[in-house]
Amino acid sequence: MKRAGVRRTGARPPLALALPALAAVAFLALPLIGILVRTEWGELSDHLSSPGTVQALKLSLLVSFWALGLSLLLGVPLAWLLARVSFPGKAFVRSLVLLPMVLPPTVGGVALLLAFGRRGLLGPWLEDTFGITLPFHTSGAVVAATFVAMPFLVISLEGALGGLRPRYEETAASLGASPVRVFFTVTLPMVAPGVVAGAALTWARALGEFGATITFAGNLPGTTQTLPLQVYLLLQDEPEAATSVSLLLLAIAMAVLVALRGRWTGTPTDRARPTAPEGGTDGVPTGRSTASGPVATDAAVEDSGAAGPGAAGAPAGAARPSAPAGERWSLHAEVTGFTRLTLDAEPGTTIAVVGPNGAGKTTLLRALLGLTPRAHAELTLGDTDVTGLPPHRRRVAWVPQDGALFPHMTALANTAYGLRAQGVGRAEARREARSWLDRLGVGHLAQRRPAQLSGGQAQRVALARALAARPRLLVLDEPLAALDQTTRAHVRHTLRTHLAGFGGVCLIVTHDPVEAVSLADRVLVLDEGRTVQDATPAEVTRHPRSPWVARMLGGNAWAGIATADGLALLDGGTLITAEPLPPGTEALAVIAPEAVAVHRERPGGSPRNVWPGTVREITASGSRLRVLVTSDRAPDLVAEITPGAAAELGLADGVSVWTGVKATEVTVVAL
Repeated sequence: MKRAGVRRTGARPPLALALPALAAVAFLALPLIGILVRTEWGELSDHLSSPGTVQALKLSLLVSFWALGLSLLLGVPLAWLLARVSFPGKAFVRSLVLLPMVLPPTVGGVALLLAFGRRGLLGPWLEDTFGITLPFHTSGAVVAATFVAMPFLVISLEGALGGLRPRYEETAASLGASPVRVFFTVTLPMVAPGVVAGAALTWARALGEFGATITFAGNLPGTTQTLPLQVYLLLQDEPEAATSVSLLLLAIAMAVLVALRGRWTGTPTDRARPTAPEGGTDGVPTGRSTASGPVATDAAVEDSGAAGPGAAGAPAGAARPSAPAGERWSLHAEVTGFTRLTLDAEPGTTIAVVGPNGAGKTTLLRALLGLTPRAHAELTLGDTDVTGLPPHRRRVAWVPQDGALFPHMTALANTAYGLRAQGVGRAEARREARSWLDRLGVGHLAQRRPAQLSGGQAQRVALARALAARPRLLVLDEPLAALDQTTRAHVRHTLRTHLAGFGGVCLIVTHDPVEAVSLADRVLVLDEGRTVQDATPAEVTRHPRSPWVARMLGGNAWAGIATADGLALLDGGTLITAEPLPPGTEALAVIAPEAVAVHRERPGGSPRNVWPGTVREITASGSRLRVLVTSDRAPDLVAEITPGAAAELGLADGVSVWTGVKATEVTVVAL
């Protein structure tokens, strides 16, 4: 059976590539084989247990672990800065990080000596102020090892952070977590593989450092004479012992590389997520948890996996309201930048934000969250101007499109995260989180991690997490998109029930007209970052001012310029209307699909708008069929007919037909 992930082409590699590759392997392997062949195995134990070697080994371990500690203390923040922050001179700083890897170690030692030596730039000040002398001291060996080894940690961790999409950290901030809390509870656990890989490589490099150490710290037995320096000395008098000690260092290096092979590389986001059936609340996941990636536990993020006494019996409707009784927050926002609009809403208002791709919907949400430079929002919630506040203090909870559940936490810990970030006690946060999970039908999944949830289950947990955070403004980016129709109806009902008592404002980005109509009090239509329409769902349904919205609602929408008889269509052709607008008015004609008649021959009688066309597509819509007809005399037209009528007409792709629309069936909206 073939191993997963191994690609087998079945073809032999060309000799022009295979021979040089084999030569390269031989070139790298022969020196190592030389050590193995020349090692006197019978005297290996005596060589490694000699007092000088043991002393050097202990010193090497001391120096390498101190170097690792300094690298973690300084390198982890530096890697985060390079991966997450844009600042002038960033390329120069990254070059500084890489420089010790390409710099000859002895040159690095000279540079350290000129910086921290007794006659260096900082050496006299360190000695006079703190009494610290680095050269010819164990601390000097630590500094030298850190200088050459820390880049391995920074590069490894920066790569891991680069693979971690910022949405996890942004979501945590929207739940009320401060940047420091986000770093320790979300960022670090999720890039733990990168930290472990970088730390292992850093330790191994520090253990084997020679040039910078001997140049800067000297070669003093028991003080700075590490194991590589011991090898150098043994080569002069006892080459057999030098070979044995070299074998020890080789074994340590190989052990580190073997341990890292394929296990601690990459980031959690690189791993394929197991899929589970979305069968409502009883779906059993088919995938296994990838808990071996992030190493943090729920306890490490201040929420244990156990629900605690009494939590399992919490009633489904016992969740605390997202705001204390009587507190209500209106919304006023002045948004500038790519998205430009003024938005006002009273407490308890739900606004559906719709529009085509690229219209600025997500940019609007991120501007309200304070997470994008593309747009800026002057935002007031209730009587509080939160414009100048960072995202974690705005009390604006966000559910991104993919939910962005923290993969190293259980569903319960995810849901309680916002409450814990706001200072709620652990037991109370868990009880409230479990109650929200129960209300959304995923309470029995509280102990599972996101990798063990289906897409729909994960989305419901993400929704519960946002609702439990007690926000003043709730922004949902297509929160029900991953759910099947049955589950979507259940969650929509639960969401509508919560929003009915919500003291703030809720914005929902959606492409689903049912969500817009059933959940929203208002529909905000955006196009190219501007407001096209802001009205009630009924008004938008009756008189859509956007072709995209009209099509989203299932109608035909044609833009044109009003004439004395009707509408001169922008895409060509003329449409006769019963109630023409003043000539020259820009307008949108909306035609319901069921108002379009389809014929095999040119119809007579009352229709004043008749065009020949060709059937291009037939799709089912409930118990009826939607027929797309294209024509060179009019824009594309969608008709809705019964299956019986389609069979009687003999409709199929490519069939020529005539379409007719009565003038009285055309609704014209001035733009």
